[in-house]
Amino acid sequence: MFLYNHFFYDIYYNLGLTEDWAKFFNLLTLMFILGILIFISDVIARRLLVKAFTKFASRSKTTFDDLLVSHKAPRNIAHLVPLFITIRLFPLVFSDYPRIEAFLVIGLKVYGILLTIWILRSVLRTLESYFKTLPRLRDKPIDSYIQVVMLFVWIIGVASCLAVLIDLSFLKFFTTIGAASAVLLLIFKDTILGFVASIQVAINDTLRIGDWITMDKYGADGDVIEINLSTVQVQNFDKTITNIPTYAIISEAFKNWRGMESSGGRRIKRSILIKSKSIHYLTDDEIENLKKIQLITTYLETKQKELVDYNTKHNIDKTTLINGRNLTNLGVFRKYVQTYIENHSGINKDMTIMVRQMEPTSQGIPLEIYAFSSDKRWVNYEYIMSDIFDHILSAINYFDLELFELTPSIFEVPKN
Repeated sequence: MFLYNHFFYDIYYNLGLTEDWAKFFNLLTLMFILGILIFISDVIARRLLVKAFTKFASRSKTTFDDLLVSHKAPRNIAHLVPLFITIRLFPLVFSDYPRIEAFLVIGLKVYGILLTIWILRSVLRTLESYFKTLPRLRDKPIDSYIQVVMLFVWIIGVASCLAVLIDLSFLKFFTTIGAASAVLLLIFKDTILGFVASIQVAINDTLRIGDWITMDKYGADGDVIEINLSTVQVQNFDKTITNIPTYAIISEAFKNWRGMESSGGRRIKRSILIKSKSIHYLTDDEIENLKKIQLITTYLETKQKELVDYNTKHNIDKTTLINGRNLTNLGVFRKYVQTYIENHSGINKDMTIMVRQMEPTSQGIPLEIYAFSSDKRWVNYEYIMSDIFDHILSAINYFDLELFELTPSIFEVPKN
Protein backbone atom coordinates (compact mmCIF):
# COMPACT_ATOMS: atom_id res chain seq x y z
CA MET A 1 0.00 0.00 0.00
CA PHE A 2 2.85 2.39 0.83
CA LEU A 3 5.00 1.49 -2.19
CA TYR A 4 3.92 4.55 -4.17
CA ASN A 5 3.28 7.10 -1.44
CA HIS A 6 6.65 8.78 -2.16
CA PHE A 7 6.66 8.33 -5.93
CA PHE A 8 6.04 12.02 -6.62
CA TYR A 9 8.23 13.00 -3.67
CA ASP A 10 11.24 11.45 -5.39
CA ILE A 11 10.41 13.29 -8.62
CA TYR A 12 10.11 16.66 -6.90
CA TYR A 13 13.20 16.05 -4.78
CA ASN A 14 15.25 15.14 -7.85
CA LEU A 15 14.07 18.38 -9.46
CA GLY A 16 15.91 20.26 -6.74
CA LEU A 17 13.16 21.05 -4.25
CA THR A 18 13.90 20.85 -0.57
CA GLU A 19 12.66 17.87 1.42
CA ASP A 20 9.75 19.78 3.01
CA TRP A 21 8.59 21.27 -0.29
CA ALA A 22 8.92 17.88 -2.00
CA LYS A 23 6.67 16.34 0.70
CA PHE A 24 4.16 19.18 0.34
CA PHE A 25 3.91 18.92 -3.45
CA ASN A 26 3.77 15.12 -3.14
CA LEU A 27 0.74 15.58 -0.82
CA LEU A 28 -0.96 17.98 -3.23
CA THR A 29 -0.44 15.60 -6.16
CA LEU A 30 -1.76 12.60 -4.24
CA MET A 31 -4.80 14.64 -3.06
CA PHE A 32 -5.47 15.70 -6.66
CA ILE A 33 -5.32 12.06 -7.83
CA LEU A 34 -7.51 10.99 -4.90
CA GLY A 35 -10.04 13.69 -5.80
CA ILE A 36 -10.18 12.42 -9.39
CA LEU A 37 -10.63 8.82 -8.16
CA ILE A 38 -13.42 9.91 -5.80
CA PHE A 39 -15.22 11.82 -8.57
CA ILE A 40 -14.91 8.99 -11.13
CA SER A 41 -15.91 6.27 -8.64
CA ASP A 42 -18.91 8.33 -7.49
CA VAL A 43 -20.13 8.92 -11.05
CA ILE A 44 -19.66 5.27 -12.07
CA ALA A 45 -21.25 3.91 -8.87
CA ARG A 46 -24.25 6.23 -9.18
CA ARG A 47 -24.88 5.41 -12.82
CA LEU A 48 -24.47 1.67 -12.38
CA LEU A 49 -26.51 1.43 -9.18
CA VAL A 50 -29.32 3.74 -10.28
CA LYS A 51 -29.51 2.03 -13.67
CA ALA A 52 -29.58 -1.43 -12.07
CA PHE A 53 -32.30 -0.39 -9.59
CA THR A 54 -34.36 1.30 -12.30
CA LYS A 55 -34.15 -1.75 -14.54
CA PHE A 56 -35.06 -4.07 -11.69
CA ALA A 57 -37.95 -1.83 -10.62
CA SER A 58 -39.40 -1.78 -14.15
CA ARG A 59 -39.53 -5.59 -14.20
CA SER A 60 -40.88 -6.20 -10.70
CA LYS A 61 -44.58 -6.07 -9.86
CA THR A 62 -44.23 -4.33 -6.51
CA THR A 63 -44.07 -0.53 -6.25
CA PHE A 64 -41.58 -0.55 -3.38
CA ASP A 65 -38.49 -0.60 -5.61
CA ASP A 66 -39.97 2.15 -7.79
CA LEU A 67 -40.38 4.28 -4.68
CA LEU A 68 -36.79 3.55 -3.66
CA VAL A 69 -35.63 5.01 -6.95
CA SER A 70 -37.95 8.05 -6.71
CA HIS A 71 -36.69 8.81 -3.21
CA LYS A 72 -33.05 8.56 -4.43
CA ALA A 73 -32.06 5.67 -2.14
CA PRO A 74 -29.78 4.03 -4.81
CA ARG A 75 -28.09 7.39 -5.50
CA ASN A 76 -27.38 7.89 -1.79
CA ILE A 77 -26.10 4.32 -1.37
CA ALA A 78 -23.74 4.85 -4.32
CA HIS A 79 -21.93 7.54 -2.33
CA LEU A 80 -20.61 4.78 -0.06
CA VAL A 81 -18.23 3.60 -2.82
CA PRO A 82 -16.07 6.77 -2.94
CA LEU A 83 -16.22 6.88 0.87
CA PHE A 84 -14.69 3.39 1.14
CA ILE A 85 -12.03 4.33 -1.45
CA THR A 86 -11.18 7.48 0.51
CA ILE A 87 -10.88 5.57 3.79
CA ARG A 88 -8.66 3.03 2.10
CA LEU A 89 -6.32 5.59 0.47
CA PHE A 90 -6.11 8.17 3.25
CA PRO A 91 -3.10 6.56 4.99
CA LEU A 92 -1.27 6.54 1.63
CA VAL A 93 -1.96 10.21 0.86
CA PHE A 94 -1.21 11.61 4.32
CA SER A 95 1.62 9.29 5.38
CA ASP A 96 3.94 12.28 5.87
CA TYR A 97 1.31 14.37 7.73
CA PRO A 98 -0.21 12.15 10.46
CA ARG A 99 -1.77 15.10 12.36
CA ILE A 100 -3.62 16.33 9.29
CA GLU A 101 -4.68 12.73 8.59
CA ALA A 102 -6.05 12.35 12.12
CA PHE A 103 -8.01 15.60 11.77
CA LEU A 104 -9.44 14.68 8.37
CA VAL A 105 -10.29 11.14 9.50
CA ILE A 106 -12.58 12.69 12.13
CA GLY A 107 -14.31 14.69 9.40
CA LEU A 108 -14.55 11.54 7.28
CA LYS A 109 -16.22 9.65 10.15
CA VAL A 110 -18.72 12.48 10.62
CA TYR A 111 -19.45 12.43 6.88
CA GLY A 112 -19.95 8.66 7.05
CA ILE A 113 -22.45 9.03 9.89
CA LEU A 114 -24.37 11.78 8.06
CA LEU A 115 -24.39 9.74 4.85
CA THR A 116 -25.80 6.77 6.77
CA ILE A 117 -28.53 9.01 8.17
CA TRP A 118 -29.33 10.26 4.66
CA ILE A 119 -29.58 6.68 3.35
CA LEU A 120 -31.87 5.69 6.23
CA ARG A 121 -33.95 8.82 5.54
CA SER A 122 -34.43 7.75 1.91
CA VAL A 123 -35.44 4.24 2.98
CA LEU A 124 -37.86 5.55 5.63
CA ARG A 125 -39.47 7.96 3.16
CA THR A 126 -39.84 5.04 0.76
CA LEU A 127 -41.53 2.97 3.48
CA GLU A 128 -43.82 5.91 4.26
CA SER A 129 -44.92 6.25 0.64
CA TYR A 130 -45.28 2.47 0.24
CA PHE A 131 -47.42 2.04 3.37
CA LYS A 132 -49.73 4.81 2.16
CA THR A 133 -50.46 2.75 -0.97
CA LEU A 134 -51.76 -0.17 1.12
CA PRO A 135 -55.56 0.06 1.55
CA ARG A 136 -55.54 -1.15 5.15
CA LEU A 137 -52.96 1.50 6.15
CA ARG A 138 -54.15 4.40 4.00
CA ASP A 139 -56.06 6.11 6.82
CA LYS A 140 -53.44 5.46 9.52
CA PRO A 141 -51.01 8.15 10.77
CA ILE A 142 -47.98 6.65 8.99
CA ASP A 143 -46.24 10.05 8.94
CA SER A 144 -46.12 10.11 12.73
CA TYR A 145 -44.46 6.70 13.02
CA ILE A 146 -41.88 7.44 10.34
CA GLN A 147 -41.09 10.79 11.93
CA VAL A 148 -40.59 9.13 15.32
CA VAL A 149 -38.12 6.63 13.83
CA MET A 150 -36.40 9.45 11.93
CA LEU A 151 -36.17 11.48 15.12
CA PHE A 152 -34.37 8.63 16.90
CA VAL A 153 -32.08 8.16 13.89
CA TRP A 154 -31.12 11.85 13.98
CA ILE A 155 -30.61 11.81 17.76
CA ILE A 156 -28.33 8.78 17.53
CA GLY A 157 -26.56 10.24 14.47
CA VAL A 158 -25.93 13.65 16.02
CA ALA A 159 -24.82 12.02 19.27
CA SER A 160 -22.41 9.81 17.30
CA CYS A 161 -21.00 12.85 15.49
CA LEU A 162 -20.46 14.67 18.78
CA ALA A 163 -18.85 11.58 20.31
CA VAL A 164 -16.46 11.39 17.34
CA LEU A 165 -15.62 15.11 17.51
CA ILE A 166 -14.77 15.05 21.24
CA ASP A 167 -13.10 11.64 20.96
CA LEU A 168 -15.42 9.94 23.44
CA SER A 169 -16.94 6.50 23.22
CA PHE A 170 -20.57 6.33 22.22
CA LEU A 171 -21.59 4.67 25.51
CA LYS A 172 -19.77 7.22 27.66
CA PHE A 173 -21.23 10.06 25.64
CA PHE A 174 -24.80 8.88 26.29
CA THR A 175 -24.00 8.31 29.96
CA THR A 176 -22.77 11.89 30.20
CA ILE A 177 -25.69 13.36 28.27
CA GLY A 178 -28.13 11.46 30.49
CA ALA A 179 -27.55 14.11 33.15
CA ALA A 180 -29.01 16.67 30.75
CA SER A 181 -32.11 14.59 30.03
CA ALA A 182 -34.36 17.07 31.82
CA VAL A 183 -33.25 19.81 29.43
CA LEU A 184 -33.79 17.51 26.46
CA LEU A 185 -37.28 16.65 27.69
CA LEU A 186 -38.05 20.37 27.86
CA ILE A 187 -36.67 21.00 24.37
CA PHE A 188 -38.53 18.07 22.81
CA LYS A 189 -41.69 18.47 24.90
CA ASP A 190 -44.01 19.04 21.92
CA THR A 191 -42.38 16.20 19.98
CA ILE A 192 -42.78 13.78 22.88
CA LEU A 193 -46.39 14.84 23.45
CA GLY A 194 -47.06 14.45 19.73
CA PHE A 195 -45.46 11.00 19.70
CA VAL A 196 -47.60 9.81 22.64
CA ALA A 197 -50.69 11.38 21.06
CA SER A 198 -49.99 9.65 17.72
CA ILE A 199 -49.81 6.27 19.44
CA GLN A 200 -53.07 6.88 21.32
CA VAL A 201 -54.80 8.13 18.18
CA ALA A 202 -53.74 5.00 16.30
CA ILE A 203 -54.57 2.54 19.09
CA ASN A 204 -57.97 4.08 19.89
CA ASP A 205 -58.73 4.80 16.21
CA THR A 206 -59.67 8.33 17.23
CA LEU A 207 -58.73 9.94 13.96
CA ARG A 208 -57.98 8.81 10.43
CA ILE A 209 -56.80 10.54 7.30
CA GLY A 210 -59.93 11.50 5.36
CA ASP A 211 -62.10 12.04 8.46
CA TRP A 212 -64.25 15.14 8.55
CA ILE A 213 -63.67 16.88 11.88
CA THR A 214 -64.83 20.11 13.50
CA MET A 215 -62.68 21.84 16.16
CA ASP A 216 -63.97 25.32 16.93
CA LYS A 217 -60.99 26.37 19.06
CA TYR A 218 -58.65 26.10 16.05
CA GLY A 219 -61.22 27.12 13.44
CA ALA A 220 -61.06 23.68 11.83
CA ASP A 221 -63.99 22.34 9.83
CA GLY A 222 -62.98 19.97 7.05
CA ASP A 223 -61.12 16.82 6.08
CA VAL A 224 -57.95 15.52 7.74
CA ILE A 225 -55.25 15.37 5.05
CA GLU A 226 -52.19 14.57 7.17
CA ILE A 227 -51.35 13.29 10.65
CA ASN A 228 -47.72 13.68 11.62
CA LEU A 229 -45.67 13.87 14.79
CA SER A 230 -46.33 17.51 15.61
CA THR A 231 -49.50 18.55 13.77
CA VAL A 232 -52.74 17.34 12.25
CA GLN A 233 -53.49 19.15 8.99
CA VAL A 234 -57.13 19.84 8.18
CA GLN A 235 -58.27 21.17 4.82
CA ASN A 236 -61.32 23.29 5.56
CA PHE A 237 -64.24 23.49 3.16
CA ASP A 238 -63.08 26.94 2.04
CA LYS A 239 -59.79 25.23 1.00
CA THR A 240 -57.77 26.86 3.77
CA ILE A 241 -55.42 24.67 5.84
CA THR A 242 -55.60 24.50 9.64
CA ASN A 243 -52.75 22.98 11.67
CA ILE A 244 -53.77 21.44 14.99
CA PRO A 245 -51.17 20.18 17.51
CA THR A 246 -51.36 16.39 17.55
CA TYR A 247 -51.55 16.25 21.34
CA ALA A 248 -54.60 18.57 21.24
CA ILE A 249 -56.55 15.74 19.58
CA ILE A 250 -56.43 13.70 22.80
CA SER A 251 -56.50 16.57 25.29
CA GLU A 252 -59.27 18.75 23.85
CA ALA A 253 -62.76 18.24 22.47
CA PHE A 254 -63.44 17.92 18.75
CA LYS A 255 -66.22 16.50 16.62
CA ASN A 256 -65.50 13.63 14.23
CA TRP A 257 -68.19 13.11 11.59
CA ARG A 258 -66.95 9.64 10.64
CA GLY A 259 -69.86 7.98 12.45
CA MET A 260 -72.30 9.93 10.31
CA GLU A 261 -70.42 9.17 7.10
CA SER A 262 -70.23 5.45 7.86
CA SER A 263 -73.90 5.29 8.85
CA GLY A 264 -76.88 5.11 6.55
CA GLY A 265 -77.72 8.80 6.68
CA ARG A 266 -76.96 12.32 7.82
CA ARG A 267 -79.01 13.75 10.65
CA ILE A 268 -81.60 16.44 10.20
CA LYS A 269 -82.46 18.11 13.50
CA ARG A 270 -84.24 21.41 13.14
CA SER A 271 -87.25 23.11 14.72
CA ILE A 272 -89.92 25.57 13.74
CA LEU A 273 -91.59 27.86 16.29
CA ILE A 274 -95.39 27.97 16.35
CA LYS A 275 -97.39 30.71 18.03
CA SER A 276 -99.15 29.27 21.05
CA LYS A 277 -102.20 31.48 20.44
CA SER A 278 -102.82 29.79 17.08
CA ILE A 279 -103.29 26.34 18.65
CA HIS A 280 -106.90 25.25 19.16
CA TYR A 281 -109.31 22.31 19.14
CA LEU A 282 -110.67 21.28 15.74
CA THR A 283 -114.38 21.45 15.02
CA ASP A 284 -116.14 18.82 12.91
CA ASP A 285 -116.21 21.20 9.95
CA GLU A 286 -112.47 21.82 10.24
CA ILE A 287 -111.79 18.08 10.43
CA GLU A 288 -113.86 17.48 7.32
CA ASN A 289 -111.94 20.19 5.52
CA LEU A 290 -108.58 18.68 6.55
CA LYS A 291 -109.65 15.27 5.23
CA LYS A 292 -109.04 16.69 1.78
CA ILE A 293 -105.27 16.45 2.54
CA GLN A 294 -104.58 12.93 1.23
CA LEU A 295 -101.62 12.11 3.51
CA ILE A 296 -103.82 12.32 6.63
CA THR A 297 -107.26 11.38 5.27
CA THR A 298 -107.13 7.82 6.64
CA TYR A 299 -105.63 8.98 9.91
CA LEU A 300 -108.40 11.56 10.46
CA GLU A 301 -111.20 9.12 9.61
CA THR A 302 -109.80 6.49 11.97
CA LYS A 303 -109.04 8.98 14.74
CA GLN A 304 -112.41 10.71 14.43
CA LYS A 305 -114.28 7.42 14.76
CA GLU A 306 -112.15 6.48 17.77
CA LEU A 307 -112.87 9.78 19.54
CA VAL A 308 -116.60 9.68 18.77
CA ASP A 309 -116.86 6.14 20.17
CA TYR A 310 -114.94 7.16 23.30
CA ASN A 311 -117.00 10.32 23.93
CA THR A 312 -120.28 8.52 23.28
CA LYS A 313 -119.34 5.64 25.58
CA HIS A 314 -118.52 8.07 28.40
CA ASN A 315 -121.49 10.37 27.79
CA ILE A 316 -119.29 13.35 27.11
CA ASP A 317 -121.05 16.69 26.60
CA LYS A 318 -119.61 17.89 23.29
CA THR A 319 -121.45 21.19 23.24
CA THR A 320 -118.19 22.50 24.67
CA LEU A 321 -115.11 21.37 22.75
CA ILE A 322 -112.84 21.06 25.76
CA ASN A 323 -114.87 18.18 27.12
CA GLY A 324 -113.70 14.64 26.36
CA ARG A 325 -111.08 13.76 23.80
CA ASN A 326 -110.47 16.07 20.85
CA LEU A 327 -108.16 16.68 17.95
CA THR A 328 -106.03 19.84 17.87
CA ASN A 329 -104.69 21.56 14.80
CA LEU A 330 -101.13 21.23 16.16
CA GLY A 331 -101.54 17.50 16.79
CA VAL A 332 -102.93 16.89 13.31
CA PHE A 333 -100.19 19.04 11.79
CA ARG A 334 -97.56 17.04 13.69
CA LYS A 335 -99.03 13.82 12.30
CA TYR A 336 -99.04 15.31 8.81
CA VAL A 337 -95.37 16.30 9.02
CA GLN A 338 -94.49 12.83 10.36
CA THR A 339 -96.29 11.15 7.46
CA TYR A 340 -94.80 13.55 4.92
CA ILE A 341 -91.24 12.86 6.09
CA GLU A 342 -91.84 9.11 6.20
CA ASN A 343 -92.85 9.27 2.54
CA HIS A 344 -90.08 11.64 1.43
CA SER A 345 -87.71 10.06 -1.11
CA GLY A 346 -84.64 11.71 0.42
CA ILE A 347 -85.10 10.26 3.90
CA ASN A 348 -83.58 6.98 5.11
CA LYS A 349 -86.57 4.93 6.26
CA ASP A 350 -84.40 2.49 8.26
CA MET A 351 -83.24 5.18 10.69
CA THR A 352 -85.09 7.22 13.30
CA ILE A 353 -87.88 9.43 12.00
CA MET A 354 -89.55 11.60 14.60
CA VAL A 355 -91.54 14.81 14.81
CA ARG A 356 -91.72 15.96 18.40
CA GLN A 357 -93.08 18.86 20.36
CA MET A 358 -90.46 20.49 22.56
CA GLU A 359 -90.84 22.44 25.77
CA PRO A 360 -92.69 25.74 25.25
CA THR A 361 -90.56 28.85 25.11
CA SER A 362 -91.19 32.59 25.22
CA GLN A 363 -91.07 32.58 21.41
CA GLY A 364 -93.65 29.81 21.00
CA ILE A 365 -93.93 26.03 20.76
CA PRO A 366 -90.92 24.36 19.07
CA LEU A 367 -91.85 21.52 16.71
CA GLU A 368 -88.66 19.57 15.97
CA ILE A 369 -88.07 17.36 12.93
CA TYR A 370 -85.58 14.58 13.65
CA ALA A 371 -84.64 12.31 10.74
CA PHE A 372 -81.72 11.21 8.55
CA SER A 373 -81.20 12.05 4.90
CA SER A 374 -80.23 9.08 2.73
CA ASP A 375 -77.70 11.22 0.82
CA LYS A 376 -74.83 12.35 3.09
CA ARG A 377 -73.13 14.68 0.63
CA TRP A 378 -73.22 18.22 1.96
CA VAL A 379 -74.86 19.91 -1.04
CA ASN A 380 -77.49 17.20 -1.47
CA TYR A 381 -78.12 17.05 2.27
CA GLU A 382 -78.82 20.78 2.38
CA TYR A 383 -81.11 20.47 -0.63
CA ILE A 384 -83.14 17.66 0.98
CA MET A 385 -83.47 19.56 4.26
CA SER A 386 -84.48 22.77 2.51
CA ASP A 387 -87.03 20.90 0.40
CA ILE A 388 -88.63 19.42 3.53
CA PHE A 389 -88.84 22.73 5.37
CA ASP A 390 -90.06 24.61 2.30
CA HIS A 391 -93.00 22.25 2.24
CA ILE A 392 -93.63 22.35 5.99
CA LEU A 393 -93.56 26.15 6.13
CA SER A 394 -95.96 26.36 3.23
CA ALA A 395 -98.29 23.71 4.67
CA ILE A 396 -98.67 25.26 8.11
CA ASN A 397 -101.33 27.72 6.95
CA TYR A 398 -103.64 24.84 5.97
CA PHE A 399 -103.87 23.92 9.65
CA ASP A 400 -104.67 27.45 10.79
CA LEU A 401 -101.35 27.69 12.61
CA GLU A 402 -98.93 30.62 12.68
CA LEU A 403 -95.15 30.79 12.85
CA PHE A 404 -93.47 32.96 15.42
CA GLU A 405 -91.71 35.99 13.96
CA LEU A 406 -90.24 39.02 15.67
CA THR A 407 -92.27 42.08 14.71
CA PRO A 408 -90.42 45.16 13.40
CA SER A 409 -91.73 47.22 16.31
CA ILE A 410 -89.38 45.37 18.64
CA PHE A 411 -86.41 46.91 16.87
CA GLU A 412 -87.82 50.41 16.65
CA VAL A 413 -86.07 53.05 18.75
CA PRO A 414 -88.52 54.80 21.11
CA LYS A 415 -89.20 58.40 20.19
CA ASN A 416 -88.55 61.09 22.73
